[in-house]
Amino acid sequence: MRAVIFDLDGTLIDSLPDIAAGVNHVFELRGLAALSNEQVKPMIGDGARVLLNRAFAAAGVEGGEADYTAFETYYTAHSADLTRAYPGIEAALRDLRDAGYRLGVCTNKPQAPAVAVLQALGLAPYFGAVTGGNATPYRKPDPRHLAATLEALGANDAVMIGDHHNDIAAGEGLGLPVIFAAWGYGEADWPMVAHAASEIPGLIAALG
Repeated sequence: MRAVIFDLDGTLIDSLPDIAAGVNHVFELRGLAALSNEQVKPMIGDGARVLLNRAFAAAGVEGGEADYTAFETYYTAHSADLTRAYPGIEAALRDLRDAGYRLGVCTNKPQAPAVAVLQALGLAPYFGAVTGGNATPYRKPDPRHLAATLEALGANDAVMIGDHHNDIAAGEGLGLPVIFAAWGYGEADWPMVAHAASEIPGLIAALG
């Protein structure tokens, strides 16, 4: 049975405000000036550790394990303060579920906040598997991260949907079709594009 596997940040949810707040919480602890949402936006997509490394690099200082722990603790507790599902996402998930697709999430966000935000937004029941960035030894763009989600769903085929070049690379690595979510945080030159969540079910159905 074919599955549909989604990226999380920038694809299912607009989490930028809460991610930026988490970064700035750590910066406040370190006595550093806050970053704007627009400064944080291009740092998203490769997991929390890389995010913080990029943020500290922008500030001209080095971070450490204590900073990462502070970020994850704060962000897990506040992951849905300002975060919202993108318009049309829940309707698209409902349509796909009702059509018989198995749904999963493969994200570089750590497992705990990924599950927490899906639960807080009421999206968790749609998904048979959620694979966070620390749930396997691999992270996107490594296709083995995506393969773990596919295995957890018990499916042998899938469509990958994401807003980042990592999502495209992971899908390509498994030979899967990929739909680029144009409303998200990344940019990509990719032939199959959804410009709104409402387009997703039709694009998947057209794949046959």
